[in-house]
Amino acid sequence: MVTKIKLGDMVVDVVQKDIKNIHLSVYPPTGRVRISAPLRMDVDTIRVFAISKLGWVKKQQQKLRNQERESPREFLDRESHYFWGKRYLLKVVEKKVVPKVELKHNTMVLHVRPGADIEKKKSVLDEWYRLQLKEAIPPLFKKWERHMGVTAERFIVRKMKTKWGSCVPETKTIRLNLELAKKPPECLEYIVVHEMVHLLEPTHNSRFVDFMNQYMPKWQFYRDELNRLPVRHENWGY
Repeated sequence: MVTKIKLGDMVVDVVQKDIKNIHLSVYPPTGRVRISAPLRMDVDTIRVFAISKLGWVKKQQQKLRNQERESPREFLDRESHYFWGKRYLLKVVEKKVVPKVELKHNTMVLHVRPGADIEKKKSVLDEWYRLQLKEAIPPLFKKWERHMGVTAERFIVRKMKTKWGSCVPETKTIRLNLELAKKPPECLEYIVVHEMVHLLEPTHNSRFVDFMNQYMPKWQFYRDELNRLPVRHENWGY
């Protein structure tokens, strides 16, 4: 159940659940604020916590407003598309063949059947991104499972509107955002590490930060890099 508290002109969503620590998040693209709090915590305590974080919240919201955004994709020739952080110019080839995507130097060749509309072109490209992620993720899991001494039972690649990834420690399931295929590989690895650390510590408390510092000392650099990269109007999403 979500309740709302108002702080001046700011509305904060509050969700109380069976957790030990209070956690605050600011979500793109509008800077929506959400607090997850323990069931035992009263509203006044939550309000005081929110007030203490107002300066930080406003700073994060300003960052989101300043973040560069790409225009919606139309899937036309010479349109810019990204894969592992590298920019490619799109070339659309209409033929009666099985739809596919090929990379040729700095060109991303999108093969579609004659008359394919924007949604179909987007679907073909999204599926190709999905396959690339599904190939890239298992080696990262294997690497970090060995380092951390944990095991992720499965991963899911999906479109996510407000997160780069998520973890369900109870089922050891990790979800990763399809958009990560467009970002530099080190950003994908940072998100994998972030979510796998949640198998050791479910919340974002000091213990979680200590684990991140231990396993990936430059994790804050990768986080900032990921948040600095252009985002899509149609997805955020971000």
